Amino acid sequence: MRTRGVVRRIGAVSVVVVLGAGGTIGTAGSAVAAPSEATASVTAAQAAADVDYATWQRDVKAVIDQAKPYIQQRTQGTAGRKLAVVFDIDNTTLETDFHPWYQLPTPALKPSLDLATYARSRGVDIFFVTARPGIIESLTDWNLKTVGYPVSGLYVRDLPDLFDEVSAYKTSKRAEIEAKGYTIIANIGNNDTDLVGGHAERTFKLPDYDGQLS
Repeated sequence: MRTRGVVRRIGAVSVVVVLGAGGTIGTAGSAVAAPSEATASVTAAQAAADVDYATWQRDVKAVIDQAKPYIQQRTQGTAGRKLAVVFDIDNTTLETDFHPWYQLPTPALKPSLDLATYARSRGVDIFFVTARPGIIESLTDWNLKTVGYPVSGLYVRDLPDLFDEVSAYKTSKRAEIEAKGYTIIANIGNNDTDLVGGHAERTFKLPDYDGQLS
């Protein structure tokens, strides 16, 4: 049986757990709402307690494959406009739960990296809004840039944001980006708290398998 290291977080503490790689059955689909709040999502039927890396990669790619043509269409004829895409970090842009915290840099989640790079080539600025604490802001910024992400801005939780509910904090940061004159054309994350609250034309939800991924 193949094993993998998984980072699990308890409050502000990270621990490494070695898990067996059980099989899962993933089904990919999209949930589309009104144009101003459309959502592409992935759901998974769990066959085991663990999340299989290959299944996760395939399910992530299924969502990103919907996002890329949208970015292409949305950026046509928009030269000179301030457009933005907002990404979460853990298990959205970095493979956090599949690599021990002490092995740095944490690798990029390749489908997300490809999308961020493509969007930047289309003139879109790339922002990251994470619930990570401010004490590791510089490390997080270094990690993102080292694995190839274009970083137009990084938002971390610092005082007084540490006391905000995560979804409220992330919503407020997207509002701050809009206040700088940006239109957020897409917001991408793997948890509902990354996506609720508006301030984005479309949301794309990556799999978290009922909360098994942070």
